[in-house]
Amino acid sequence: MTVKIYFRDEDKWLEGKPGDSLLDVALDGGVDLEHACGGFCACSTCHVRVEKGMELLSEMEECEEDLIDEARDSGLNSRLACQSKILPGASGEIQVHIPSWNINAVKEEG
Repeated sequence: MTVKIYFRDEDKWLEGKPGDSLLDVALDGGVDLEHACGGFCACSTCHVRVEKGMELLSEMEECEEDLIDEARDSGLNSRLACQSKILPGASGEIQVHIPSWNINAVKEEG
């Protein structure tokens, strides 16, 4: 079973399967989505806005909530693409907007 994902800014439809993150789907489909930490929930560069289909994605965990708080212009539909995984048995469509000003919140150690 697959879920259709529309990356609005790229005007591109892609398909994902249960367990895939939005970041995985984007990168596999040629969508340019920043991911400075490599998808390990250590920055906010893959911040996206899920405009439709939030119920098809995994729940947000505390580490993601903390990083979303650091993202510019975050809102109730904000998620980190690396942490937003398609749920088992999900069916339908997800629409995603990628903000053009995502911030790299990886902290440098000195």
